[in-house]
Amino acid sequence: MISTAIRLARVGSGSELAAAAVIALGYPCMMLAALIPSLWFFAAAVAATYLADQHLHQRGSYLINRLGKVRAGLSIRFLVRQLLLILLLARMQLAEQTIFYVTIASLLLFYALQAPHGALVTLIRLRRKMPVVTRNIDLGKLRIPAAPPRRLLNRSAEKMLHLDVFAVAGVLIAVKSGENAFGYVGLALTVALAVTYVVVLMPYVRRGRRVPTTETVLEGIDEWLRDYRPTTVLYFSGSRESAYQVNMWLETMKQLDGRPLIVLRERHIVPQLGPTSVPVICVPSATHLMNMDLSTVRVALYAANVGKNIHMLRIPTMKHVFIGHGDSDKVASINPFSKVYDEVWSAGRAGRDRYALADVGVRDEDIVEVGRPQLAPIQTWSGTPKNPVPTVLYAPTWEGWDDNPGNTSILLAGENIVRRLLEAEKPVRVLYKPHPFTGTRSPKAKAVHARITAMVESAAAERAIDPRWAQDATALQAEQAAAKAELARIEARLGELGAKGKGGAKNGKDEAEISRDALPDPAREAELAKLRDEWNAAYWRSFGWWEHRVITGAEPRLYDCFNESDGMVSDISSVVSDFIASGKPYAVTDSAELGVEEFKQQNTAVRAAVILNNGAEQLDELLAAITGGESADALAQARRELKAYLLGPDEPASIVQFNDAVRALAAKSEARNHGVAQRSGVEVAVTAADPSDSAPESTGLDSTVAG
Repeated sequence: MISTAIRLARVGSGSELAAAAVIALGYPCMMLAALIPSLWFFAAAVAATYLADQHLHQRGSYLINRLGKVRAGLSIRFLVRQLLLILLLARMQLAEQTIFYVTIASLLLFYALQAPHGALVTLIRLRRKMPVVTRNIDLGKLRIPAAPPRRLLNRSAEKMLHLDVFAVAGVLIAVKSGENAFGYVGLALTVALAVTYVVVLMPYVRRGRRVPTTETVLEGIDEWLRDYRPTTVLYFSGSRESAYQVNMWLETMKQLDGRPLIVLRERHIVPQLGPTSVPVICVPSATHLMNMDLSTVRVALYAANVGKNIHMLRIPTMKHVFIGHGDSDKVASINPFSKVYDEVWSAGRAGRDRYALADVGVRDEDIVEVGRPQLAPIQTWSGTPKNPVPTVLYAPTWEGWDDNPGNTSILLAGENIVRRLLEAEKPVRVLYKPHPFTGTRSPKAKAVHARITAMVESAAAERAIDPRWAQDATALQAEQAAAKAELARIEARLGELGAKGKGGAKNGKDEAEISRDALPDPAREAELAKLRDEWNAAYWRSFGWWEHRVITGAEPRLYDCFNESDGMVSDISSVVSDFIASGKPYAVTDSAELGVEEFKQQNTAVRAAVILNNGAEQLDELLAAITGGESADALAQARRELKAYLLGPDEPASIVQFNDAVRALAAKSEARNHGVAQRSGVEVAVTAADPSDSAPESTGLDSTVAG
């Protein structure tokens, strides 16, 4: 019942639900106490509402936003509480005393101070907001001033309004004791602190505290671009939850020849971006982007098909390539929009054939097979489970934008899959890692996800007290304790390096200051990579190899889950294509009930899979393939052949194929630009290559069209 109430109220926990209930009941109780009147009842209700309000703000509860929408926002709640205090004074026959009028005057003055306070906070934030956000770019010439202390601006309205607690407490004490001095002191303290807060904010609106103007910042960025001369751009636009789509390409961009650049369009993506030494520019305004000097860029790579791509696609001096964020048989992998690009890059032959069958206007000669550089961390299967108990990963995709039953197995098969794995005759460990978008569109999917999570956690709790694992648990206690201590050490160090928290908020920096200070630091990047690998190893050692686990969030990474598991159950998505790189057995659910042959005909990636119906009755075949050795794994050879078809050859390495494709397309772009220049009679100038550049002169990446 409590979980249902939490879901309906859209709160994150039982404590938030309790706080919401306290607020809902607290105000009627205050009114009743004021009318009776009852000082102690009123004081208790006031204290409860203060604490509940503060808890919801600290948790960032969704209810805070909803209360504002129904005209019960933060200021209204505090104002009503103060009005009820005035009512209490009147009902206690104090309306003719000086304390009554001083209380009203002080609270009015306190509320009058809210306007300059709110205006200053808003003005400071606006004047600290730059037209771009950057990483790994030297903005020293712009002379960006330090940000105000975070404690001044973070939850500023809440902090300002909570200053009335001194006034309320003082007046209540005065009423109880009969000594009005307590009330005067409390009221004076509230007003004095409010005035101090306003005065402290005032210096931060001076010219010297502002960031440079938009024109100055954009000129500085263009100057940096002219010095850096980027050759290849990774362009990305998307929602906060889609950051993984750009993060998967960071390592590839770092390894490219030439001078790579990452261009983002939404500010909320920047804090979600993984560690990288590649320069990053976030340009929210289309006008600013279209006026930016990107004349040296020869290749633009697109990880997603979104409307804002048009702002970069309009530039004719570069070639545009759709690289996507995975290789799958989903409709998204044959999007007709893809024909706007000069080329579409596919991992292997399967992508080419997919477009040919779809006939959506993407020409065969415009498709280039480049492998999947991101799959390098995936370990190849040894042929047997790595632990005494086999581990099966259930990694379903999300529900998609429509209600097609083939989008995800969660709705119709998810609970059956997990239940059969948990109740398998021979013990199996289950790792459940859903897609980050799961439940974002469909309430049904969100509810099923919650039930699956509960199933896995309940089974994990039962297994923790199962005598079958008692001896192993005792033997591993010391190792698990050491692993947990190692996790704490690593997380502390990650926090010191700024890898925890949102965009530097932990140390009080805002976007402008972070852009100023986030310079390339190869040593830091190398340490972060090392720490993340150490964190992953310690994470898996911190609990038993028989323990079920629900895994959400960015860590551990999906590929780490691949390496920890011995088999996988998933849906039609790039997760399946990527998992095939491991060579391990896998199963895919035919949720739309097409039938095995039709399902395989329509979806290349399942041709070497165990096909499950919505009842998941075929899971025994998957478990037999995992534990029974080569003789029981009838699909082993089919998986090897499918891997080559989907992901391309193992040699040369994918990053080499990808880099060669960038060079070849850059040469085409350069040839096009030269041709246009010659036809228009503009002199072509070739800039000499910088000896320190990693881009070979033969690629033509350093040539620019002058004129």
